[in-house]
Amino acid sequence: MNQKTRILNYSLTLPLMKREITNNGVIPPAILRRYGQYLRLEKSFSPNTLDAYLRDLQKLVNYYGEQGIDFREVTLEQLDRFAGSLLDLGISPKTIARILAGVRSFYRFLLLEKEIKSDPTELLDSPNRGVYLPQVLSIEEIDRIESVIDQSRDEGVRDHAIIETLYSCGLRVSELCNLRFSDLFLEEGYIHVRGKGNKDRLIPISQTAIDELRRWFVTRQNIAIKPGEEDFVFISPQRGRHLSRITVFHNIKQYAHMAGIQKEISPHTFRHSFATHLLERGANLRGVQAMLGHESISTTEIYLHLDRQHLREEILTCHPRNKRNDK
Repeated sequence: MNQKTRILNYSLTLPLMKREITNNGVIPPAILRRYGQYLRLEKSFSPNTLDAYLRDLQKLVNYYGEQGIDFREVTLEQLDRFAGSLLDLGISPKTIARILAGVRSFYRFLLLEKEIKSDPTELLDSPNRGVYLPQVLSIEEIDRIESVIDQSRDEGVRDHAIIETLYSCGLRVSELCNLRFSDLFLEEGYIHVRGKGNKDRLIPISQTAIDELRRWFVTRQNIAIKPGEEDFVFISPQRGRHLSRITVFHNIKQYAHMAGIQKEISPHTFRHSFATHLLERGANLRGVQAMLGHESISTTEIYLHLDRQHLREEILTCHPRNKRNDK
């Protein structure tokens, strides 16, 4: 069975896409529908990732419409001008690089579907994004955030467990919100996570996080939970439904503000902190890659930005030429 047949066979099972591209005939709607199906089925993109790709493709479609460009006849020079138009709009190099990655994906799909004879994006360069160093919390800052949570409230007990789970396991916020009781193997010290691309992984969980989860489970027993929501770990006491990413993001921002943390904090900051702290303490890079669910080791290598003082101490302690090690 070829790829096109496989896509069409599954098209009736697709959930409705969150976004439709408005293009006034610039690109045939049938091609756009097939591309969405390709991303969903062949690439196993989540609804949020699929939405982001289609949102970025909309920018290309708008440009083609304004410039009167035939999408099948576009040249590398025209695509370079498209990238330049994004920069003129004040879009950051990092975001432009992401948009151009989506453009490449679209044209690879067109080539695969034999809609075009050659890929005009093969030599398309992305802007230099520079070195991105993610924001990281110290252990003391994490403790400060947890200390401001009012654990006399059901939400406080839950949120304390959420932060410990995020930090202990390096979860994405979507993975945390979708965590179910059937994913927990607390006696064995592991949790099961289904991450990007529906890839499964087992992650060790700390005893501290396990203890916080069990405290939350006691509180959770008194919550009226909506039918169909019973297996989700983290529930809203008011709504009886599992949490959204926006709720977790809002609560963590609020706690960070209350703790006087000046850094730009999100749930992902705990994932960055998880990886950085492990590597600072000598964890294997490949092991951290597996726990984070990164497809490429290069994505994990960004966490090798060790604190200079910590690195200096490591060199003074470990290097054979340093006097500190002389007997």
